[in-house]
Amino acid sequence: MKHAFVFPGQGSQFPGMGKDHYEGSAFAKKLFEQANEILGFRISDVMFTGTEEDLRQTNVTQPAVFLHSVISYKSIEAARPDMVAGHSLGEFSALVANGTLSFEDGLQLVLVRARAMQKACEQNPSTMAAVLALADEKVEEICEQVQEETNEIVVPANYNCPGQLVISGSLKGIEIACERMKAAGAKRALVLPVGGAFHSPLMAPAKDELKAAIDKTTFHQPTSHVYQNVVARAVYDREEIKQNLIDQLTGAVRWTQSVQSMIKDGATKFTEVGPGKVLQGLVLKIDKTVQAESIS
Repeated sequence: MKHAFVFPGQGSQFPGMGKDHYEGSAFAKKLFEQANEILGFRISDVMFTGTEEDLRQTNVTQPAVFLHSVISYKSIEAARPDMVAGHSLGEFSALVANGTLSFEDGLQLVLVRARAMQKACEQNPSTMAAVLALADEKVEEICEQVQEETNEIVVPANYNCPGQLVISGSLKGIEIACERMKAAGAKRALVLPVGGAFHSPLMAPAKDELKAAIDKTTFHQPTSHVYQNVVARAVYDREEIKQNLIDQLTGAVRWTQSVQSMIKDGATKFTEVGPGKVLQGLVLKIDKTVQAESIS
């Protein structure tokens, strides 16, 4: 029996997030104030009193979700994960949990990542869409066909669970792909309220900036394996961890495959740490035989 800790990504944020931690723990308050100083603005104020729209800005969302997740994790007494994983942005929280990154360095990298992705979004108007109840292979096939026929970018981006795959690409590419997904039998093909095509080639402009920041950051020896999005298997080597973080910007989040790998390697209990309960639900949709809980 092994215990896996998993950390959510962008989309799990909500107004008021983290306020209970701040008011109820001197340790949490100290980390929040440290984060305000590192970021150069009071992210705690945005998290506690900001609107949904305020929290939806990529350069706010990513540090906010990271901060909430790490503070929640550090509030758990005797947390000893046998393995960790994070969904997209959550991979940085996972790397703090297994000792690869310090809290400060993790937050700095998340800020660089968020700002670089925001710039890439502004350079290339693009979006994402959720495709429900269509086989992964069919979604992949339609994405390939649309790209070949139109020269528009559209790729699988988030393999969330069986029957739920998010695609990413240009505005026109996503529009065409959604119509074809529905014609092929998808229950829904719904354009998401996001500002860009995350985990697609359209994020390529952000890679150099993130790589430069990662190259200057100290990565410590992990205390447990991390199951990274782009390879969907256990990783322990620090250089490989770095490269996978960079590749993740343009590569797919293989969450279904990552969870399956963790279960194959002995995980029987999954604890989601951070805002929301999205990953808890996805884990159970991937495999109902495991135990899953959420701590925020």
